[in-house]
Amino acid sequence: MIEYYQQKKAGETMTYDFIELQHNTPIPLYQQLYNSISSAIENGNLPQGTKLPSIRKLSEDLHLSRTTVESAYQQLCVEGFIVSRPQSGYFVHINTSVMSKSKTVKSVPEKSKPSESEILYNLGSDCIDSDSADIKLWRSHIKDILKKQNIITSYGEAQGERELRNALSFYSYAVRGVESDEDSIVIGAGTQPLLYLLCGLMDGYGRSIALEKGGFSRAEQVFSDCGYDIVHIDDDSDGININELYKTNIKILFVNPSGNLITGQPMRMNKRYELLRWAEETESIIIEDDYNGELRYSSRPIPALQGTDSGRVVYIGSFSKLLLPSVRIGYMVLPPSLLEIYRKKANLYNQTASKIEQLALAQYIHNGQLDRQLRRLRKIYGEKCSVLTESLKNHFGKNAEITLYENTLCVTLTLKNTGIDIAENAEKRGVRVTHINSDDKEKYILKLGFAGIPLNDIEPAVKALKATVDECK
Repeated sequence: MIEYYQQKKAGETMTYDFIELQHNTPIPLYQQLYNSISSAIENGNLPQGTKLPSIRKLSEDLHLSRTTVESAYQQLCVEGFIVSRPQSGYFVHINTSVMSKSKTVKSVPEKSKPSESEILYNLGSDCIDSDSADIKLWRSHIKDILKKQNIITSYGEAQGERELRNALSFYSYAVRGVESDEDSIVIGAGTQPLLYLLCGLMDGYGRSIALEKGGFSRAEQVFSDCGYDIVHIDDDSDGININELYKTNIKILFVNPSGNLITGQPMRMNKRYELLRWAEETESIIIEDDYNGELRYSSRPIPALQGTDSGRVVYIGSFSKLLLPSVRIGYMVLPPSLLEIYRKKANLYNQTASKIEQLALAQYIHNGQLDRQLRRLRKIYGEKCSVLTESLKNHFGKNAEITLYENTLCVTLTLKNTGIDIAENAEKRGVRVTHINSDDKEKYILKLGFAGIPLNDIEPAVKALKATVDECK
C-alpha cells in the first residue's frame, strides 16, 4: 500500500503531500523518504532556504522511527540537498530550477511502415537522454576556456591537465571510493586509448589476459591488437569463477565489478575479496572497468574495487553516459608498480583528449555541476527503467525473460527463437533494438537501451516491438 502524507495543523509551515511511502517493498523507508524530499528539491517544490521539520516532528507525523528520518536527513546533507544549522534545524541548501519534462509522443504511421533509416523509437545503447544534457551550461564552460588564449595556445600535459586530475581525485573518491591523487591519474580520450597505453605498461605480467565469459568486445580488440592472448573464464552463481582463474596462471584480469556481463548484477563483497586475494597471492593485476558504476538508480552504488586495494587494481572510469557521448574523456588510476613504469615513459606519449574539454570538465566538477547531473540522471534513468520493464511485462508477459543491466542502462528481452531476425523487422517498423548472439539456438535475445528514448515514447515503442514479434511467429 502506498501512503501519502499531508499535515495541515494550525501554525504548521510544511505540507507533506509530496512524501510517498510504500511499506510492502524491499526499498528501505529511509531511502523512500530521501527520494521524496530530494525529488521535491530538484523539482523546485522546496525552494532554497525552506525549513524542514525537525527529526522528532517528522517521525511523529509520519509514524516513522527517528532513526529512519535521521538516516534520510544525513544522506540529504551528505549530497548537499540540505544543511544543518545548529540550534535552528534543517534547511534546503541548493537552488535548482524546474526542468521541463514535456515530450512529444511519436506514433507509427498506420498505412505504411517507416523505412530502415526512419527510426521513430531509438532503443539503442549509444545515446543519452537529450533533455538531461545541459548543452547550454557545457557550452558556457567551453567558451570560458576559449577566452584564455595563453592556455589554449600551448600543448597540454601528456598525463592530462592537472586541474582535471585534481578534480577527479576528489570526485572519484566521493562517488566511487577510489583512492588516488592527481599524480596517479592518467587522462585519455575514453577507455580504448587508455587500454592501449596500459598494454605498454604491463609487460612484466605476461602476455595473456583473462576476461569474464561474455567478454567486452572493444577491450578485447585492444588486447588483441597489442598481442595479448585472451582467455574467457567461466562464471559460477556469483560471477567469475575464482577457482578457474587460479588454474590459468594468468597475471592480468579485466573485469567490471559494478555489473556482471552475464547477469547484469554487481559483484558481491565476498567475491570482491576473493579476487583481491587472488591478485595478492599470485602477484597479479586487476583492470577494473567501472563503466557507469556511479549511475545506479534502483540500488545504492557499491564502492569501486580499487578503494579496497589500490596496490593491485587499475581503475578506469569515463563520462560518456554522464555528460555527452561526444565528449571523449576517460581516466585511469594506476597502482604504484605501474605508475613508476608510466612516469619513465610519460613524455613519449601524446595526450589523446582535448585540452579545452579537459579544462571545461575540471570547472564543471569543481563547481558541483557534475554531482547535480549525477543525481538528476539517477532519477531520470530510474523512472525510464521502471516504465520500460513494466511495459515489457504487460505486453510480453510470461512469454519472455527480462533482465536489467543497470550500469549499461539497458534490459535484455529473451524470446523463443523464431528463426526470423526480429531486430531487422523491428527497425522497419521504426524501432531500433540490438540483437545479441546466443549459444543457445532456442533463444533470441534483444538488448533494449533506454537512455536516449523519451519517457513518453517507451510504451508505444514496446507496442510496436510486440507487433513485430507477433508478425514473426
